[in-house]
Amino acid sequence: MSLRVSQNISAITAQNALHRTDTKLSQSLERLSSGLKINHAKDNPAGVAIAKRMNSQIKGLSIAGDNASDAISIVETAEGAMNEIHAMLQRMSELAIDAANGTKSDADREMLDAEVKQLKEEITRIAKDTEFNGRPLLDGGFDLKGYSSDANVSVAYYSDEVDIKDFTVSSVTLGTDADGNPLVTDLQLLMDGSKNAFPADAQWEADGDLVTIKAANDFEVKLKVAGSAANVNLDMTGIGAMRMQIGTEEGQVLEMRIPTMSLELMGIEDTSIATEADAKEAIDKIAEAINYVSAARSRLGAYQNRLESTGESLDVTHENMTASYSRIMDVDMAGEMTEYTNQQVLSQAGTSMLAQANERPQQVLQLLQ
Repeated sequence: MSLRVSQNISAITAQNALHRTDTKLSQSLERLSSGLKINHAKDNPAGVAIAKRMNSQIKGLSIAGDNASDAISIVETAEGAMNEIHAMLQRMSELAIDAANGTKSDADREMLDAEVKQLKEEITRIAKDTEFNGRPLLDGGFDLKGYSSDANVSVAYYSDEVDIKDFTVSSVTLGTDADGNPLVTDLQLLMDGSKNAFPADAQWEADGDLVTIKAANDFEVKLKVAGSAANVNLDMTGIGAMRMQIGTEEGQVLEMRIPTMSLELMGIEDTSIATEADAKEAIDKIAEAINYVSAARSRLGAYQNRLESTGESLDVTHENMTASYSRIMDVDMAGEMTEYTNQQVLSQAGTSMLAQANERPQQVLQLLQ
């Protein structure tokens, strides 16, 4: 047996082993108390980098889900207001049909027309006052924008099927009708197949100073004419819709177009049922207005269905990303408890052996007796 007093190699060996065991025991205790497998970057450098990117995406998915829910609320608010407009248009249709009946006198029609006027005012009020978080929804603020090179011609509306480009109106003439009211009497469209040309089958019709241009595949443009003009360039920008961020990356958006609810675009701004002739004409105009609102409500309904699917997709992605994050970051409590118990036993054994090693030099005393 080798006995040394100056250097107790056995004690040093036991101390080093105990230090290593204590380090592992401290790490195991930290994991058990925090519930995390990775508490410091040194625990798993690559895992930390991956997990932090995942955590950022998880938090972003949660916000995107909230955005989708807000978008659904916006759609429901706008659609609810349109439902009321729809009901009022239906009432106006009933009044127009009633006024068109030959049994009614002009005095009767005047009373019916008074209600029509009130309904039109209420439609305008709803379109102006319907808001979400202080932002008007139906006043055209979230409709597609188009711009004209001539102040006498403005773009009032265009459908989604209109190409995002410039169109050219060769000339437009504003005259008057028999009653002296403004009326577009002539419109020449560029239709030569060039870059700025309208579709070859485009047709136009005028309702006072409002011109509607239609072509196949639901192509539709409405122009407001304030005066005659020539060589007018129309820039259909394709922008203006409400952009909802429904993803965690740039460009993951849903653009919600909310059509303008105005008497002018519905074609009933000057609608009256004060006479039998006016009432008969109003029947068709109100029917067109109902179709306009129906198309807008249909669009909003499609948005809502899409948003609900988006919300469900985000929930599934959030769940799967969280599971992946957990596999990297979260500790297996059962396995770690086993490791902790093992290190605890080794620590107790190491402490005991260190005590024994520290007592060995005392055996030298027996040689000195």
